[in-house]
Amino acid sequence: MHTRQSLFHDLQELGLRSSDTVLIHSSMKSLGKIENGAEGFLQSLTAYFADGLVAFPTLSWDLVNGRQPVFSVRDTPCTTGLLPELFRKMPGVKRSLHPTHSIAAWGKDAEDFLSGHEKFDSPCHRNSPWGKLYDRQAKILFVGTTISCNTFLHGVEEWLPVPGMLTEYAEDLVVFDYDGNRIEVPSRRHDGDHSQYYKVMLEQFRECGALSEGRLGDARVFVLDAKKSGDCTFGLLQKNPLFFTDEFQKRGE
Repeated sequence: MHTRQSLFHDLQELGLRSSDTVLIHSSMKSLGKIENGAEGFLQSLTAYFADGLVAFPTLSWDLVNGRQPVFSVRDTPCTTGLLPELFRKMPGVKRSLHPTHSIAAWGKDAEDFLSGHEKFDSPCHRNSPWGKLYDRQAKILFVGTTISCNTFLHGVEEWLPVPGMLTEYAEDLVVFDYDGNRIEVPSRRHDGDHSQYYKVMLEQFRECGALSEGRLGDARVFVLDAKKSGDCTFGLLQKNPLFFTDEFQKRGE
């Protein structure tokens, strides 16, 4: 049984500080038996990062689209697993107002971190919370998951921009905020399954000092430095903008 004390020890061993900004991709099952279950794990996180910010991706891109255009920040579930879904409903947690690629956050400057996401017509705009991860030199944790589920890298591709990364058209989506106000949010989508090739960055991230590994509970954890990994990926994409596409990867086989 993993307790709050043992989880604190694991987080310290991962090199994480109480003042860090962390975004967590997660598999609850991978953690093993946690005292007080998923709620106990989330409470341990907010206790450990008491001086920082804890965030989870609360994506809903496969639920909200041109045919089903409505996103409610309170009611639309996320499709990124048990922990993000529970986290977004916790007291003190807020969720950004993007219809397909929202982030939920708790802690230092959470409202400022999340603000304005609905102003952009793409999921991971440079001035959105996804870009603020870079600015805050956040740590991105992959708890029992691979680095292929790295939405932050979609953002890096947007910022370059990579040709064809975004659809040319915008869907007419609608957001209802915490007060029930209706906001029109035309939004383009990521085009192409680029994340299937993010795994090839594992060794490159190690070489540039952006990646470390360890354990949290029973789970294997990758810790990615957002700024270092962003700079590494950006440099690579400047040389080969289509690096994460079938066209490039299959040509190299």
